Amino acid sequence: VQLQASGGGLVQAGGSLRLSCAASGLTFSSYAVYWFRQAPGQEREFVSAITRITKSTFYSDSVKGRFTISRDNAKNTVYLQMDSLKSEDTAVYYCAADSTYSSGSIPPYWGQGTLVTVSS
Repeated sequence: VQLQASGGGLVQAGGSLRLSCAASGLTFSSYAVYWFRQAPGQEREFVSAITRITKSTFYSDSVKGRFTISRDNAKNTVYLQMDSLKSEDTAVYYCAADSTYSSGSIPPYWGQGTLVTVSS
């Protein structure tokens, strides 16, 4: 199972970025996909998740209303559209997958991170 996160970069506060998580080695449509992030010196935190079938979405309070998660199962890809970015969104973002969505769980499959830096 391989997950590949991409799309990070440097952006000014108030700007937008779209992260992508591409999957291989699994039937992607059978997995819930999560986004987590870890800022320097801080613990990893949940950002968003999307379920496998109903495509229900979940967000942390800190990103709700600014970030949008979506998936294209035909392309084996999940996206995280990040708008109205703030300096506190600066972090390494990771995508992860599990056979089902469960609040507070730690998925077994992880991709490498992609760095998002928001300048104020």
